[in-house]
Amino acid sequence: MQQQLEGAEPVKVEFDNFEHGFPEGFGPGGWGYLAYAVGLAFAVFQLYVAAFNYLPSQVVRGVHVGFLILLTFGLIGNFTAKTDFGRAVSWIVGGAGFLCGLYQWIFYADLIARDGDPTTTDLAVGTLLAVLIFEGTRRLMGAALPLMCGACLLYWFFGQYLPSPLNHRGYDFDQIVTHLSFGTEGFYGVPIYVSATYIFLFILFGSFLERAGMIQLFTDVSLGLFGRTRGGPAKVAVFASGMMGTISGSGVANVVTVGQFTIPLMIKFGYRRAFAAGVEATASMGGQIMPPVMGAVAFIMAETLGVPYSEIVKAAVIPAILYFASAFWMVHLEAGKHGLVGMKRSEIPSAWKALVARWYLVLPLAALVYMLFEGFTPLYAGSMGLALTVALILGASITLGFSNTVIRYVFWIGLALVVAAVSRKGLEIIPVASVVAGLIVIAAITRGGRATLKACRDSLADSAKSALTVGMACAIVGTIIGMMTQTGVGTIFGSWIIGLGAKSLFLALIMTMLLSILLGTGIPTIPTYIITAALAAPALAKLGVPLIASHMFAFYYGIMADLSPPVALAALAAAPIAKENPDKIGWEAMRIALAGYVIPFIFVYSPALMLQSGDPMQAQLGFYGAVALATFKALVAIALFGIVAIGFLFTRLTLVEIAVAFVAALCLLGDFPFSDTAGFTLSAAVLLWQWRQRARDAVAAA
Repeated sequence: MQQQLEGAEPVKVEFDNFEHGFPEGFGPGGWGYLAYAVGLAFAVFQLYVAAFNYLPSQVVRGVHVGFLILLTFGLIGNFTAKTDFGRAVSWIVGGAGFLCGLYQWIFYADLIARDGDPTTTDLAVGTLLAVLIFEGTRRLMGAALPLMCGACLLYWFFGQYLPSPLNHRGYDFDQIVTHLSFGTEGFYGVPIYVSATYIFLFILFGSFLERAGMIQLFTDVSLGLFGRTRGGPAKVAVFASGMMGTISGSGVANVVTVGQFTIPLMIKFGYRRAFAAGVEATASMGGQIMPPVMGAVAFIMAETLGVPYSEIVKAAVIPAILYFASAFWMVHLEAGKHGLVGMKRSEIPSAWKALVARWYLVLPLAALVYMLFEGFTPLYAGSMGLALTVALILGASITLGFSNTVIRYVFWIGLALVVAAVSRKGLEIIPVASVVAGLIVIAAITRGGRATLKACRDSLADSAKSALTVGMACAIVGTIIGMMTQTGVGTIFGSWIIGLGAKSLFLALIMTMLLSILLGTGIPTIPTYIITAALAAPALAKLGVPLIASHMFAFYYGIMADLSPPVALAALAAAPIAKENPDKIGWEAMRIALAGYVIPFIFVYSPALMLQSGDPMQAQLGFYGAVALATFKALVAIALFGIVAIGFLFTRLTLVEIAVAFVAALCLLGDFPFSDTAGFTLSAAVLLWQWRQRARDAVAAA
């Protein structure tokens, strides 16, 4: 984080594994240079795929997985091995995995020709690939996800011996290995396709925006807008983390970057340590649901559903705003309850001056949003957004060497004219790449430009490191997808959910929620979503829940799992920064994120909240009328849940008032006769009673 409290030092966050990132750098000595070079080669390959994409999809997936295994074993060896021999062994093992990926390229035509009739070499390579993916994931993220996928493998091999209806017809070793390690139903399924295309590109996009100073811009704007308000530091945390989420899509990464500044700031201004860390954890996890980038899951969801990414973004907008509005409301109430004030004017920057000074940083994000909503593919939009970001970074470094302001303006105007000239027939990657290449040449011969080029090169290598956990998770969950597609076991669980839904949709939703949270306590958000969506989302869709809503329902609770004790990974990341117990932070985060637990139920019963048709009120109010009503109900409901969670509105609430507010919120979530009428009536009663109590307290104090 660029901006730190005076006298505060960045806090190192350590985990039992590398799920949330590696230490700084790439390792000691020559081994570090080797890892750096591999990471750079990985990033260049991904940029080539994004820009030109001449290779077959199967080849791209294979090489991508090969790089993932090579860099995973190499970096883990660099950071954990005690001797050079141990590091060499790790790199040799990783190299074997890279060769397994190259096998898909070298023998691409042969593998297609003998599909379903594997050779002994095919089976050996496929088996080795499975072993390396499982072991690499275990070393990278711990045992939970490999054990779960291993259980699926056992079922795949021996499920024919189970009693009906859990059994399947039985599959031979070569059938399983072929399905798992070749084709597009196992390790090389939709998740790894998304990892090999969209995810890496958007990680790189976010990394370059951060390098350009976007975090500093978000922080300064947040401080300027909310720093002086009641409980301002916590509102700054919510707003800054929400804005950061628009480009990063990573919850834990947000905690350990933005949280370095916001958590100590909140503590300094009177917030309890656990509450301050809980605010940052809640706001940071919301980054995965905040458009336009969202988390990697959004890209997987778009590919799985076969819909444009812009449809996922549009569906997510209102619930994401409600999520952050809820967190904002929570900290406002907490500040009122404890009489916390804002910051002094002298302590905060001007939001307007920050925007005037660095407004150009918003251009890549604005261009990305425009292209996504105009129907361009995420791959194209991300490539152009990245190219624009690089052009801004290089252009800014070049102009720093100009002492004359007029020359700077001439340079930027000239650059704009060049871009306009090459784009007169539409944006195409080769002309745009030519402009970027020209800027690289100019930067290479300027004093500040060379340092910027080095920083850009470092961003490429660092992005490769950041992509490892997402990529390995996408690869190993192919085990579950492959098992389900070949055995059809998903229909058993789906039938159970449908059976519950025939009695009560609410029960089916509760079971899906519990499944997602339980899975999410042990494994990352991406595999949690993939598993829950594969098992439960189709069943919910058959019960009348819109398809996007059913998938987003599973997605939300995978995120909430990172806030839910006993694991609460976001709380674990915030704990060393706040110097507080992770369990305490987790419980506070659950309280602050209460709306995140209820918003999915709201958009299931009111699909208009996700801009989906089929809302019960659409026939009476029209589509946009139903959207307005659903949004208003959701706002009132989350306001009531905030009052219940904090125990404060205008004054502290009694137990009776809390009970009435809770019942009112449940009524607004419910779907029974007069539920809305009862909910709004009780809400008005709580509001008026609290207003009256405040007036009485004011008179008594006078």
